[in-house]
This record gives sequence, structure tokens and C-alpha cells, in this order.
Amino acid sequence: MKELGLSCSKFTHRGRKYRSFKGKVGKVAKNIINRRFKTHVPFQKIVTDITEFKLKNGQKLYLSPFMDLYSSEIISFEISKRPSLEIVINPLKEMIAMRPDLSYRLTIHSDQGWHYQHSQYTKLLKANKVFQSMSRKGNCLDNSVMENFFGLLKQEMYYGQEFEDFQQLEQAIHRYIHFYNNKRIKSKLKGLSPKKFRKQTFKISY
Repeated sequence: MKELGLSCSKFTHRGRKYRSFKGKVGKVAKNIINRRFKTHVPFQKIVTDITEFKLKNGQKLYLSPFMDLYSSEIISFEISKRPSLEIVINPLKEMIAMRPDLSYRLTIHSDQGWHYQHSQYTKLLKANKVFQSMSRKGNCLDNSVMENFFGLLKQEMYYGQEFEDFQQLEQAIHRYIHFYNNKRIKSKLKGLSPKKFRKQTFKISY
């Protein structure tokens, strides 16, 4: 690219991060994951976060995914016009329902956003025997895996595009996550997509 005088402008965009932190409004969990993002089994370590998109008409869209660190697969997600509690509770319930009956215990890692401190969220984790882990305040590197996914998603399907309305962007995100899970290969997954890696290396279907 240098020899041809070409430069890349698409990957220089830096968007404002959505911040759901409102101080201590509930339970703040310890950082159990502590940047140990690797695991050799599925549904042992899950990370989650919320990101914001802006539409051409001034509206906003919020995405809340849950990623399995075993394969980097997006297990469940919710899209909403408002960052309400349901945007976290609904995909959490879906992910828990999909979890296979395995002997080890699941840990879910997030930031200290108010959604994850809320009693409804923490009670749901406790009822399903799920450990809770949280990043340290103001330290995005503690959840860098999810931050990297948001960066890929926005660079590859959002930045440089104009979305007229909520439905158009919602459909584009659904298509991208399907592409990411099923077709986008990763070198750390032996050149496989997240879903293909999971199917070939661990015989669990959902």
C-alpha cells in the first residue's frame, strides 16, 4: 500500500464509548477473570458489555451481546432503542437456557455499569449458580475482548455507512453477527470461524 501511495481511512475512526456507570447502585463484584481470557472449555467464561450506535435521524441504537471466550462466539444478544435493564436481562436468560449441563461453573464478566449491579441481574446469576466478575473502574483493558469485538463490528459494517432508521441498522447488525459467528475466520481459532471451531473441537450443540 505504501509503494502504491494508498492509505486506509476506515480504521482511523474512534467513536465515543457508551458509559452506563452511575456509581455504586448495587453489588460490585470482584475482578475474578483478571484478564485471563483464555479457556479450553465452552460456557466457562462469558464476557458482556453494551455499545451505542447513532443513526442519521438522531436516534440511537444499543447492542448488548454475550460472548463465550472459548470460541469468541456471540452466544446471545439484544438490540434496543433504550439502554434499559431488559437489554441485559433478556440475552442473559437466553444464554443461560442454552448452557449445557457441565460440571464446571460459569463466570460472567462485565464492567461496573448499573445494569450489572442491579439486583434483578445479580439474583438471576445467583439462582443459576453463575459467578460474577467485574472490571476495575475506568479500566477498559479488563474487558478488552468485548471492546475488540465492538471495534471490529463498527469498523467493518458501521463506520462510513449511513443508516436511515433503526430497523435498517438492526438488520445490518443481525447480518454481521451471523457472519462473524459463522464465516469470519480467526487465526487464534486455527483459521476457523467461532462456530466452526466450537463444533470441531467440542461436541456441544445449541
